[in-house]
Amino acid sequence: MSKKHSFVWKILLGFVLGTAIGLVLSECVAPETTKKILPYVAPFGNVLVAMLKMVVYPIILFSLIVGAAALPLKQSGKVGGMVLGWYFATSLFATVFGVAMAYLMNPTMEAAKQVASGNLAGAQAMAGNSANASVGAFIVGLFQNPFAALANGQFLPIIVFSIAFGLCARYLLDSHGEDEELCSAVKLVIRLCDGAQRISFRIIDCVILYFPIGVFALSVVNFAENGTLLFGPYCRIVVCVVVGVLSMILVVYPLAIALFCRENPYRLILRIRQPIITAFVTRSSAATMPVSFTAMDSVGVSRSLSSFSIPMGATVNMDGVCVHLPVFVILAANMFGHPLSVAQIATLCLSIMFASVGAGGIPGGSVFLLFMVLESMGLAPDQVSLIVALALGINPILDMFETCCNVTGDNVCTYIVAKKNGMVSSKGLVREARR
Repeated sequence: MSKKHSFVWKILLGFVLGTAIGLVLSECVAPETTKKILPYVAPFGNVLVAMLKMVVYPIILFSLIVGAAALPLKQSGKVGGMVLGWYFATSLFATVFGVAMAYLMNPTMEAAKQVASGNLAGAQAMAGNSANASVGAFIVGLFQNPFAALANGQFLPIIVFSIAFGLCARYLLDSHGEDEELCSAVKLVIRLCDGAQRISFRIIDCVILYFPIGVFALSVVNFAENGTLLFGPYCRIVVCVVVGVLSMILVVYPLAIALFCRENPYRLILRIRQPIITAFVTRSSAATMPVSFTAMDSVGVSRSLSSFSIPMGATVNMDGVCVHLPVFVILAANMFGHPLSVAQIATLCLSIMFASVGAGGIPGGSVFLLFMVLESMGLAPDQVSLIVALALGINPILDMFETCCNVTGDNVCTYIVAKKNGMVSSKGLVREARR
């Protein structure tokens, strides 16, 4: 067994052991004792997520600058359009698929008020925060001081600035080739960004060594705090979302690979298993980005493409969210006797697709989007708060599967676009085949 395969098994072992111990603490140990134990375990898991987030913001900045500046403007427009087109197409398909799954499995929940009562306060507070948001504020928020955006961890302003910076650098190189002094300065800046990107990836190589321990600790805490409580009253919702997500990962994406790349799709799915596992445990598309870069390198995808596609996907490509949200919308329709017309379903699909762009690539980001979607259905504020409270109770479990779907979509999109544009190195594929 190679070192790479051995390491993946170590991560899986950490997850299984952590899950088992977490369930034992939840079901067989007194709650007071569990509360005393978890503070000693939690830091070992939190530090893994913290280390990933420590480096993810500079990786977004430097990767997008290098990626946007790497291709001539004509080619970058074509490839960038293909990437965004794929992301929006799969998001729309995932939304329609999620609505179909929700109607097929017809999620309902008995005694919903009692189940949600513990989360109502938090949901009402979130509703108050969401009321302050507006489309205008969202657009203005895209254009901020990049250093403030880096300090505050705001992904979209970082992406907007990085792409603009990289494209303008490319424009200067293409249109002022006769000015040697200017071109030399621009190339120096790009090389500095490339060097900073490589250093950041080296930091990630060190962080990855800690994965088995961090995964173990995260699993212990997640299941010790939630236990089997979530699997009982929420069983049908869990099954509905999980079946939808697994269908995307194991059926829809492989069909796309087979159709566009003419190759065995499950070989690629196996090659990107490490970012999928990382996404499942960390529940963060953004925190998984460095691992996705490594996976794309291993299959020979050009860094100039992955540097653009992966960070962009971590923010705008939320297929798991698009599968997840319709389940709660149909649940609300069932609970409050609010049947949806064909026109409302079409509007719902479009609103979920565009709202998913704001999920942010962070754990639990999809919960905030429920307010926008549920309010568009015409539900009363107390009804919206009730549904969100239900979502808060089950979100830690669903978010794991949802993020897996998001990250799988990012990697599959990057590979397909690279394959269609001749940006897959045969050396990477040969190296992978020999392992």
